[in-house]
Amino acid sequence: MRRSGGNTSAARAVSAKDERAGRDPNRRAGASKPGPAAAAPTALPGGGADDDRDWTPAHALAPGLHVVATPIGNLGDITLRALWVLRGADRILCEDMRVTARLFARFGIDKPLLPYHDHNADRARPGILAMLRAGERLALVSDAGTPLVSDPGFKLVRAALAEGLPVTMAPGPSAAIAALVLSGLPPDRFLFVGFLPPRSAARRRALSAWRNLDATLVCYESPARLAASLADMADVLGDRPAAVARELTKRYEEVRRDGLTALAAHYRQEGAPRGEVVVVVGPPEESAPDDATIDRRLDELLSRLSLRDAAALLAEQTGIARNVLYRRALALQPGARK
Repeated sequence: MRRSGGNTSAARAVSAKDERAGRDPNRRAGASKPGPAAAAPTALPGGGADDDRDWTPAHALAPGLHVVATPIGNLGDITLRALWVLRGADRILCEDMRVTARLFARFGIDKPLLPYHDHNADRARPGILAMLRAGERLALVSDAGTPLVSDPGFKLVRAALAEGLPVTMAPGPSAAIAALVLSGLPPDRFLFVGFLPPRSAARRRALSAWRNLDATLVCYESPARLAASLADMADVLGDRPAAVARELTKRYEEVRRDGLTALAAHYRQEGAPRGEVVVVVGPPEESAPDDATIDRRLDELLSRLSLRDAAALLAEQTGIARNVLYRRALALQPGARK
């Protein structure tokens, strides 16, 4: 997922100079190293050891394609293994060379960058596969977060696996997972659907396919389309609890939690927010909504739909008989359009 540069204050604890010198940048000046009686280093995956200075595997980076997650905003979220992989790779495949170059400058990484993005993926893929066949060590990064999530890396990984070429992963930050955790909505079953279609009709068709899915929905959305998208969600899915997360891990991180209807109204009034946006929507309600909730939903729908259409839409969302909702709406809004 493409994101703008984030807050670097938390990343100052990591010094590129210290990393290159093999020193622990978090060690206080004058602190002594542990003596012989200190506990033995803890073995880590990949053959490395965790001592008081750094984490460096005992072996060289193996040939193959290494998928590497990078920070989604706060540079302090880079992992030690990600730094080791990026420094050990022969070349780095990236979406935007300018974005990756800024990350590398921060951590003192000097490796050749090759563009691999939506516009050149089909042309670039054969050459990349040839490099892997020749035994090169290639790292794949996105502009931010975990590659393959809403970027063309999936086709490269699939092509490499089809040829029996080695593929491995250095996991790390993900905007979708961070938003799910912060939403307060059930995380045990969730469906990540990427970016929703930009046009309302297509978006509503997509949402309809997930209406009865007993799982939390997670999607990315453009700030400019956020209010309209939330309104479509409220219409198609019902007024479910939801969360809008933006600027995750950055200084102005914000998570707004409310019903879909209220969230749509907020962003209609306030306008498009700044930064990258993740929307999390709770699963369908297990029980029928109470009378007060039904009245509130009917009142909102009647502000823009005819009585008949409002009753039909709410019947679709809740499973309550349409004629029951029609009579209720008629009682609430005796002058409503028929």
